[in-house]
Amino acid sequence: MKRRLLQPEILIEALPYIREFTGKPFVVKLGGSTLLDEAQCTRIAGDIALLKLVGIQLVVVHGGGKHINEMLQRLGIQNEFKNGLRVTNEETMRIVEMVLSGRSNKDIVTLINRYGGKALGISGKDGPLIRALPYTDANGGTYGQVGIIESVAGDVIEHLLTGGFIPVISPVAYGEGGRSYNLNADHAASRIAQAICAKKLIYLSDIPGVLRDPRDPGTLISELGALEAEALIADGTISGGMLPKIQSIVECLRHGVEKVHIISGLEPHALLLEIFTNGGIGTEFHAAL
Repeated sequence: MKRRLLQPEILIEALPYIREFTGKPFVVKLGGSTLLDEAQCTRIAGDIALLKLVGIQLVVVHGGGKHINEMLQRLGIQNEFKNGLRVTNEETMRIVEMVLSGRSNKDIVTLINRYGGKALGISGKDGPLIRALPYTDANGGTYGQVGIIESVAGDVIEHLLTGGFIPVISPVAYGEGGRSYNLNADHAASRIAQAICAKKLIYLSDIPGVLRDPRDPGTLISELGALEAEALIADGTISGGMLPKIQSIVECLRHGVEKVHIISGLEPHALLLEIFTNGGIGTEFHAAL
């Protein structure tokens, strides 16, 4: 009974946020373990469909690295990483594209459509939406068909949003001569958010947000400005696998996206809690604090 009494209060708390966000474009990036558990994926898909039904213009970008690792292992293809990037030769690229634009993408589309969300799955090659160049590191090294984004055609996404669809985008890009490129999904989500002037970019991952001490969930930082985030990078608080994600967030904020969030997709209904409640649950970033 107590829970039922609380429900009207939750709806009233959500009302001003629904009013503010109706008609606004949001980008949601799915990654980490959120893509591995069917129950979690199903719950997230329902939340995405609900956000669409209350009028938010949603774009979903997803990763799928763990599914790729699983498929490569099954096929007996060696997995090679350099500086945290998957070395992607032609054979590996075929598997990457098959998993990302096939299995992962269509699984997400199917789940969202089960809730009436009208999702439509594409890759960065469709349109073409995302054009890429070969990635080159600071020492001039390349990683096969790993790409760096050259441009994003925001009008492709806007046409789909106008048609009432939820675009679900896999991070595979189009390069010179039709060559496919494997992209960092966090960076793809950031550039897509910039291209459509998104009001929010939300990273759903298997981490609760930015922690001052990675070993202590109690050190969650609930709010960060872009300058503060850069300072945490400089002093080493943010490092390793979090580094490219936070760099993409800072870039996003510098190019007009109002707010970016990192939240745990392992938390039930994390999207709804972060968007529609006063407290939120993860780390919220904005351009100035």
